[in-house]
Amino acid sequence: MHEFSVVQSLMGLIERHAQENNAKSVSKVVVKIGKMSGIEPHLLKIAFDTFKEKTICENANLEMVIQDVVALCEDCKKEFIVENNRFVCPFCGGFNLRILDGEDMYLLSLELET
Repeated sequence: MHEFSVVQSLMGLIERHAQENNAKSVSKVVVKIGKMSGIEPHLLKIAFDTFKEKTICENANLEMVIQDVVALCEDCKKEFIVENNRFVCPFCGGFNLRILDGEDMYLLSLELET
């Protein structure tokens, strides 16, 4: 389960931001998870709850924003949300697509207690 290593990296990032802002604790962590990121939200939650014990995030809630896959058709220049893993432009039927969003996981925000 690679979510454990993802959470370890996330905790390092959170701790660095908390330290830079002289925070005593973190009350909320908001992440954006792309549907094509390979991250399973329920497994990320389990990993986060496991790793947060005895850290600056011990009392933090994890909020996950699930991001649809957004593509741009390079043929007709229209953006669309990829539905049901169908990587075909719904406007022109083209396959010449560029993925714009939904492949990554981002730390969006933290609520820090000072």
